[in-house]
Amino acid sequence: MPPATERQQLMMRRPNLDGLPRLVVPSGYALRSYRRGDEAAWAAIMNTGIGSDWTAERCVEYLTGQPQFRADGLFFTTVGDTAGPAIGSACAWTEHPDERDEGLVHMVCVLPEHRGHGLGRVVTLAVLRYMRQHGFRSARLRTDDWRRSAIRAYLSLGLEPLYPPDAAPGDDHRARWAAVIEQLGASPAPGTDGA
Repeated sequence: MPPATERQQLMMRRPNLDGLPRLVVPSGYALRSYRRGDEAAWAAIMNTGIGSDWTAERCVEYLTGQPQFRADGLFFTTVGDTAGPAIGSACAWTEHPDERDEGLVHMVCVLPEHRGHGLGRVVTLAVLRYMRQHGFRSARLRTDDWRRSAIRAYLSLGLEPLYPPDAAPGDDHRARWAAVIEQLGASPAPGTDGA
């Protein structure tokens, strides 16, 4: 569950996009990129883990209608084949439309009834591979302390904790990361200083 008080999200960074693993989609699922009209399905996915007030219209306003949106960089996992219902998603994003050096893995979410099959890892890896194919050198993402399975997947894909220099006073990202890593039973991740 999310904490009662709001804190800056944790950040992770993959300093380069070399050596990404092969993308393997679990049996019974498929992977495809955005198709016109996917906004309602995307909103339904987001409403199960990234907010609760997403609509198709809001998706257009904040995602597909933005200048940095690329249809081939928004990935969906689907049930069965690519014609099946969309049940997970992640997007290749940039803070600014002209950014071409470091991409942002954005809005990773899977419907609750399909979690536990590695589908979040699949769409995250699809985004990382897309970024590499499009000349990006590194990638970042934002996550929350309580998203343990997602963080485990991100670590397995080579993303490392990032310790922002502009964190609010009292928001100790090093301590938060240490607690997350300990709870995951993972080896300490090296982490990177920087914004």
